Amino acid sequence: MASLKMFIGALFLGIFIAGGSNVLEVGSNELIDHAIDYDKKEIVYSGEVIGDIMKRGQNCWINISDGDNAIGIWADESLAENIEYKGSYKYIGDEVKVTGIFNKACPEHGGDLDIHAQKIEITRKGYINKRPVNIYFILIAGILFVIAIIMNIIIFRKKL
Repeated sequence: MASLKMFIGALFLGIFIAGGSNVLEVGSNELIDHAIDYDKKEIVYSGEVIGDIMKRGQNCWINISDGDNAIGIWADESLAENIEYKGSYKYIGDEVKVTGIFNKACPEHGGDLDIHAQKIEITRKGYINKRPVNIYFILIAGILFVIAIIMNIIIFRKKL
């Protein structure tokens, strides 16, 4: 009998924990293709911070790419203060998970599709994108440069 009570208690606890979150985690393709279904709903969107963080008073714009598309995030400046790396040629940006309200046509921002962030969590720190130098390319470029100089000398001498 005690084990039945424990089973029922564990079952209700599991249902309570599992049912505690109504927030949908979605990707950019889903948001763009079904924007009307997610409009004004709280969602979770994850991806890499790319480009600059553009400050606008006490708020800022952050672009987040999930690998398919980038979506603009409107956030309080304090939510973005821990973002260190922004994706570019030189850097791989911080991976973040943004919880916020999705707008298919935000009236505050000229009808643009955006997410108004309520929470930004860094899930993986970015890093410097080290690109090794290919010594063979440098060698080939040097040889081609020498050939070009020799050809110019030959052409210049023939004209005299």
